[in-house]
Amino acid sequence: MELVYSSILPRNFYRRDTITVAKELLGKFVVRVIGQDQLIGRIVEVEAYRGFDDPASHASHGMTPRTAPMFGEPGHAYVYFTYGNHHCLNVTTERIGVAGAVLIRALEPVEGINIMHRFRPHVSCVELTNGPGKLTKAFHIDKSLNEIDMTKRGPLFLKRGDSSEPVEMSRSVRIGISAGTDRLWRFFINGNQYVSRVLEGSRIRT
Repeated sequence: MELVYSSILPRNFYRRDTITVAKELLGKFVVRVIGQDQLIGRIVEVEAYRGFDDPASHASHGMTPRTAPMFGEPGHAYVYFTYGNHHCLNVTTERIGVAGAVLIRALEPVEGINIMHRFRPHVSCVELTNGPGKLTKAFHIDKSLNEIDMTKRGPLFLKRGDSSEPVEMSRSVRIGISAGTDRLWRFFINGNQYVSRVLEGSRIRT
């Protein structure tokens, strides 16, 4: 199988405002390379997290060993373990010294679905990657990939999608937070069945 290394998102894509990057990640693709196999999923749901001005962010109280990637070079993976249960995949944004990251919340499986089922057996295709913990299990993503440069060829990167395919975006409050609930910084493809959930009052972008 020929590995897909074309159209990897460059660093300049991530070196921008976190909210802008989050919106524009919809419709792009996560690629996970395992040996000669590749798993590909289309990004259908994300959440943006900033720094000191975002009380829901890990980086709201400054840099720690855990949050250092959020302050580092844009375009790197920020992978953390949460709830003692699962990993979450983020990609860092902004310029060095300014905290920012986008959480990948849900993917639409595209390629390597049989391998995803090996990592997450006994679930339907829709349930494979429709949540942040589900997609990391299906793509075999853990803390060994924390801080990896996602702008280069390697085991994990993001690539462009078909720019001709329209994306109708909806937005809502972020899920599972108790602070910063006034920020509509969760973005998802409207009507996509792989979105983790649709909250009442979600707004459609015009």
